[in-house]
Amino acid sequence: MLPLAPENCVDVLVIGAGPAGLMCGNALAAAGGLDVRIIDQRPSKVSAGQADGIQPRTIEVLHSYGLRERLLREGNQMHTCAFYNPNDVGEIELTSRAPDVTAPTARFPFEVCQVTLHQGAIEQMFLDSMAAHNLRVDRPVKPVAIELSREPEELHDLSSYPVKVTLARLDATTDTNRLEVVRAKYVVGADGAHSWVRKAFGITMEGEQTEYVWGVVDIVPDTNFPDIRNKTVIHSTNGSCMIIPREGDKVRLYVQLSENDIVDPGSGRVDKTRMSSEQILEVARKSFHPFHISPSSDVEWWTIYIIGQRVASSYSVEDRVFIAGDACHTHSPKAGQGMNASMNDTHNLAWKIVQVLRGCANPSILKTYEAERRKYAQDLIDFDKQFAALFSGKPRTSDNQDGVSHEEFLKAFQTFGGFTSGIGVHYSPSVIVNTKHQKCAKNLIIGERMLPQVFVRAADTRPVEIQDLLPADTRFKILVFLGSTKESRLMEINTLVNELSLPTSFLRKYPMGGQASLMFDIITIVAGDKQNFNYLSVPVIFRPHWSKVLLDDTDVTGRKGGGAYSRFGISTEEVTFVIVRPDGYVGMIAPAVALEDVHAYFASFLIAHAV
Repeated sequence: MLPLAPENCVDVLVIGAGPAGLMCGNALAAAGGLDVRIIDQRPSKVSAGQADGIQPRTIEVLHSYGLRERLLREGNQMHTCAFYNPNDVGEIELTSRAPDVTAPTARFPFEVCQVTLHQGAIEQMFLDSMAAHNLRVDRPVKPVAIELSREPEELHDLSSYPVKVTLARLDATTDTNRLEVVRAKYVVGADGAHSWVRKAFGITMEGEQTEYVWGVVDIVPDTNFPDIRNKTVIHSTNGSCMIIPREGDKVRLYVQLSENDIVDPGSGRVDKTRMSSEQILEVARKSFHPFHISPSSDVEWWTIYIIGQRVASSYSVEDRVFIAGDACHTHSPKAGQGMNASMNDTHNLAWKIVQVLRGCANPSILKTYEAERRKYAQDLIDFDKQFAALFSGKPRTSDNQDGVSHEEFLKAFQTFGGFTSGIGVHYSPSVIVNTKHQKCAKNLIIGERMLPQVFVRAADTRPVEIQDLLPADTRFKILVFLGSTKESRLMEINTLVNELSLPTSFLRKYPMGGQASLMFDIITIVAGDKQNFNYLSVPVIFRPHWSKVLLDDTDVTGRKGGGAYSRFGISTEEVTFVIVRPDGYVGMIAPAVALEDVHAYFASFLIAHAV
C-alpha cells in the first residue's frame, strides 16, 4: 500500500513556467506577502527557439517591473521592415521600406521598434527577478489530478483552499516522494496550447485550423541579401518568407511550405518527420532567388506548424481556476503576438488576484480578467485571419492578377499597427473601466494604457516620464491634474482637500500601510512655471512625497516636456482626476466636482477597511 501523499497549502499555484506563467509568478512574488508556488514539467527552461518578438507595449510593461534595461541590453532592436516582391522575370527585388510598427505613441526613443530575443533569455529575466523575491520554479513537476469544490460556501470563503491539485515529481526515485497534494486558493494554468488545466475542466477551443503551413529555422546566415538585418517580408512566386533579425548575428526565417510536404494523409496532422531543417532552407533558397542564403554554422533550432486560430470558450472556472497564454488563444506567430499576448494576460490578472487575497478588493473584480482578455483575443484572431491570409497569399504578378498586391499588404501592415505594437489594446466599460467623464480628457482614452508624457519634477526641475511613476506594484495611481494654482482657485482647491480628508473619502476608506496607502499612490500635476513655482504650496494631501509633485512645463533645455494639459484635453481651470489601474490602463477620469463618482467607482470593487 502506497503512503499517503503529503499535503501543502498555497495562495496561488501557477502551472507552467513559460512567459505567461513566469510573468504571473514574478508579479505575485513582487507584490509580497503571498504564498506562491510555480511548477513546470520541463527539467529546465527553454534554451533556444520558441517565441522571440517583444512589441512596444510589452516593453512598457516589462519596464513597469524593472526589466526593460536588461531586455534592451540583450536583445536586438528592429526599426525598419523591408518588402520584397517578384519582378517581371520572377526574381525578388526591393519594393519599399517602412517603419517596422506603426505606434506613434510608443514610449521609448526608438518609438516604432520591436525587440527580438529568444524565449529562453526572456524566461531567464523573469527567473532572476523571481529569485530576488525568493520564488523559484519547482521542476520537473507535473499535475496529474485537479478537483475544484463546487460548494458555494467554500468558493466564496476567501480563507478556504477550494482547489486540490495532485502533483507528480518526475525525477523522484521512489514512490514515497513522488506524489504531493497542493490545496490552493487560486490556480493559474499557463501550461501551453495543449493545456492540461484547460482539458481537465472541459474548456473547449473555438475556432479553426487554417491551410497555411510554415517552417521556422534559426540560423547565423551566410548571404548577400541586403536586408538581412531588417525585418523583411518576401512575397515570391515560390511562396512567402519572413526574416526576423535576432540577437548577435542570428536570424529567424519563417518559410511557407506546401501542406502536401508535411501533413500525414492518414491522420491529417503535421508530421515533423516528413520535413527537415535542410528541406526548409532549400525552400527558402528558392524564395530568395536571385540572392543566396545558407547557414554559416549548425541550425540552432527549427520547427514546422499549421496556423490555428482559436480562443478558449472560457478563461476561468468559478473565478478560482484561470487559464492564460497559449492555453486560451492560438494564432499565427508572424505578427509577433503570441508571447506578448500571453504575458499581458497574466499582467492583467495578477494584480487582481493580489488585491483579492489581501482582502482589499471584492472577488467580483476577477471576472474582468476574462471579459478584458478574451475580448482582446477574439479581436486578435479577427486581425490574424486577415493578416495571415495576406501574408500567405500568392503575390500579384502579370500572370496572377488575383494575387496579393504590395499596396494591399502595406496598407494592412500600417492599419494594424496598433494591434501589432500592442499600443491599441482597448478595454471596454466594466466595474474597473468607467467612461462617464471621458470628455474631461478627450485625448486620454479610458480603457487604454496611460500615454507617455514628460513632466518636470517641481522640487528639482528634473524631467521625468510619467510611466516611470507607474510601476506594476498593485496600487492605483491617482493622477491629480490640479490645474493652475492662481489665487482665484485656492478656495476650490481647499474645499477639495477638506472633502478628501473626510473618513468617507476614497483616500481614507481603504487599507493603509503605515504612512503609505496599500491601494493608492498620488501624483499631482500642476500647470505652473518651473521658474517661480514652490512645490510646498501644494496641499499636503496632494504631495505625499517631494518627488510626487510635477509641473506641466519644459525642462531646463526647453526640449523635453510641456503641453500635457493641451495634449490630453484637460482644463487648467479645474481639478481633474485620472485614475490609472495597477496594470497601467486608465480606469476612470473625473472632474473634482464629480468626486462622488470617484467614490462610487472604488466602492464598486474595493472593500473598505474597519474604522
